[in-house]
Amino acid sequence: MLSVAGTKSKAKGGQGQFPITQNVTVVEGGSANMTCRVDYNDNTSLQWSNPAQQTLFFGDKKALRDNRIELIRASSQELTIKIGDVSLSDDGLYTCSLFTMPVKTTKAFLTVLGVPGRPEITGFTKPAMEGDIITLTCSTLGSKPAANIQWFRNDKEVQGTKELNATGKSFTVRSSLQFQVDRRDDGVAYTCSVEHMSLSKPYMATEVLEVHYAPHLEIRQPQMYPQEGQYFKLECLSTGNPIPEPVLWSKDGGELPDIERMIVEGRELTITTLNKTDNGTYRCEASNHLGTSSAEYPLFVYAKDFPGPTTDPNALGQHGPDHALIGGVVAVVVFITLCLIIVLGRYLARHKGTYLTHEAKGAEDAPDADTAIINAEGNHVHAEEKKEYFI
Repeated sequence: MLSVAGTKSKAKGGQGQFPITQNVTVVEGGSANMTCRVDYNDNTSLQWSNPAQQTLFFGDKKALRDNRIELIRASSQELTIKIGDVSLSDDGLYTCSLFTMPVKTTKAFLTVLGVPGRPEITGFTKPAMEGDIITLTCSTLGSKPAANIQWFRNDKEVQGTKELNATGKSFTVRSSLQFQVDRRDDGVAYTCSVEHMSLSKPYMATEVLEVHYAPHLEIRQPQMYPQEGQYFKLECLSTGNPIPEPVLWSKDGGELPDIERMIVEGRELTITTLNKTDNGTYRCEASNHLGTSSAEYPLFVYAKDFPGPTTDPNALGQHGPDHALIGGVVAVVVFITLCLIIVLGRYLARHKGTYLTHEAKGAEDAPDADTAIINAEGNHVHAEEKKEYFI
């Protein structure tokens, strides 16, 4: 385990006779070497005492019966002892004493890092139902100082609510994460990561959330225009947990009418050879314990010689006739037609006026209608000179 040197401490005295120590940091379960030195000593003894002021060693003489404590070096200028299998109870202020007159002392702080326990996640309901509100709690025990907890949803960090409780010299740390479950949480990994200065890498715990939710169905439309004689397939796509099954196919609210040509395999409906009798609305339906869903597809079978594209059902909308151009052409045709009607009407009106003028001319001196007509024909030769126009 790791031992870390700290700040040197001295006790003030004369003629260089004073003990020198260093603070030490060690991970729980490791070993700590406590060293006390003097620059000058006239054969005066050195002594180490624990935080309870119990003497551990006086010179090379062991004073406390503790098998974890052993002598490393004892001389007139140094006293080094080793404390093995360090626990949190060993944490505290140790004293090195130099027995001069008066006694000179200095302090060294032994810091014991409490290693956090492996994290545990509670609050998972297996399975969770869509819409439920759940609270996940990650806990770690025995850290000193208090450990830090982070939450991750897959690889993205999310914020939790931290709670800290002291138990003796160590801490229990908890972090809670509350959220409403939806289908997007199905299969998501929630990870609790515990970081601490005593760890070379974080401790982690992961739980994968299982969410049950009602089914949703849709029919994948084929990438073709259905024409007589063609092979045709519909696929019913479904989501839901548990998986909604079986998938049931129907046509126009009833059973499939031709099971020899209409083949159902799992979620697929295949019509081997299309004909006009296949026109109608096809429906797929599936359910799980949370509900039932369905989807419909209206099928219209085109004739074999249908001129439209047969590979992309959206092609007609994308590459079909330009309606603005057609509208412009129609407007021009209508305009020309109206002009022709007006010209023709004026022409007919002119000729009608000429006829009436001829008839009137023949009737001026005629005793009866027959004579009027004869007179009118006789004057026809000069009609161009006597026309009257009515506009």
